[in-house]
Amino acid sequence: MIARRAALGACAGVLALPLVADGAAVSADPDPATSLSTPRRDPYYPRVGSPVVDALHYDLDLTWRRAQRRLVGHETLTFRAAQSADTFTLDLGASMTVTAVEVDGVAVDFRRPDHDLIVEQPVVADATHTVTIDYDGPPQPVKAPSVRSDVETVGFHTTRTGRVWAMQEPYGAFTWYAVDDQPADKATYDISITAPAGWKGVSGGVLTGTETGGDGRVTTHWHLGSPTASYLTTIAIGPYRHRTVPGTDTVPRIDIWALAGDIGRLTRTYAKAGEALAWLERRLGPYPFDSLGILTVTGSTSAMETQTMVTIGDTPYATSPDVILHEFSHQWYGDLMTPSVWSDVWMNEGMATYLQAVWSSTQPGGTSTKRTLRDWASYDGQLRAESGAPAAFDRRHFGSSNVYYCAALMWARLRERLGSPLFWRLVREWPRSQAYGNGDYASITAWWSEQSGHDLSDFFRRWLLSTRSPAGS
Repeated sequence: MIARRAALGACAGVLALPLVADGAAVSADPDPATSLSTPRRDPYYPRVGSPVVDALHYDLDLTWRRAQRRLVGHETLTFRAAQSADTFTLDLGASMTVTAVEVDGVAVDFRRPDHDLIVEQPVVADATHTVTIDYDGPPQPVKAPSVRSDVETVGFHTTRTGRVWAMQEPYGAFTWYAVDDQPADKATYDISITAPAGWKGVSGGVLTGTETGGDGRVTTHWHLGSPTASYLTTIAIGPYRHRTVPGTDTVPRIDIWALAGDIGRLTRTYAKAGEALAWLERRLGPYPFDSLGILTVTGSTSAMETQTMVTIGDTPYATSPDVILHEFSHQWYGDLMTPSVWSDVWMNEGMATYLQAVWSSTQPGGTSTKRTLRDWASYDGQLRAESGAPAAFDRRHFGSSNVYYCAALMWARLRERLGSPLFWRLVREWPRSQAYGNGDYASITAWWSEQSGHDLSDFFRRWLLSTRSPAGS
């Protein structure tokens, strides 16, 4: 997500996965075993997500009834029971009506308190099950735990003309499908979207097929084969059109999806997106997935790093090259390697903000990194006072500027401490060392200490856990 500074102006464990050798591309469509996760109840937002369900694969068959503003869904979820329990729970918006639930082909009872779908079926640890769910209703976004003006609500949004878009950090995927809505649980996806005649549904991953029915309705089929946290999924439905712009040797083309009347303008706007991607690949290594696209939506002024298909609000700032680079950088920091719990969003937002600043300093008319760091240092203390330390922020202030600018300044100071060659090598290696996995404060900080040969525990504690600014030290 992009940063906003309303007051100042815009400006544990880790899932053990094999180390990817530096310079080698990670698999774009990995073995399904990499969807194994260690789900946990997030300490900041415990009302969503469950430690019982380890989702492995979601198959969503969705139909949008524009006139009624209703979504009809048939979902098949394959999951591993992460622990034994008498029931298991998924998150699903309270406005959605569930008509049937089956587990392994047998109809079962269920309950629907608020946005919980409690399935009355015992599960045994490590057993794998398939649950099918039929549901429909008018999806409703939910209030964001944030003071940001650009993310007052999260989840599935419907415009007055019946178009659809979604952004859902830190949660909100549950507004349009039944899900274990927590960052620690990654899964693969197949999503089919049936849209009204003349419209198309867009999601993340690769478009594997398009069908037009006798009534003119169009069904698009999307395959997202890399393990993905629920907040990194996306959906949009409307009169969308598709074009491409040049990418890199790793990703020869970048897909552009925009509304019919905007596709020409936005294709020109994104014409040099491949240059931003190439710059990131020089810093971070080969792009880690098998496709990359930009989905532009009207109705939002923000932007999200939704995996393989970043979702961008149609505003001059959100569609700018700096923001595109910011969201692209999250494909490594945030998507390939994702925080286990939301208190560690500093890891990806701070790094994306720092990379954005370094990139901007290389562009014509860009601000020098030295000046940017001086600006960040000048308001580091104020941001901590307003929203808390980057790794211990006020949970009502999700996505506030402290996790962007305070954490970005930390990464810059770490570069000064370690020296550029070692710093950039570790920046490149960290997300690849836990490809498709998750990390938290303990694992991230321990890895950097071990790999750098320096005890950085006090450095990270001062920068990430203190409400007093260390910027002058």
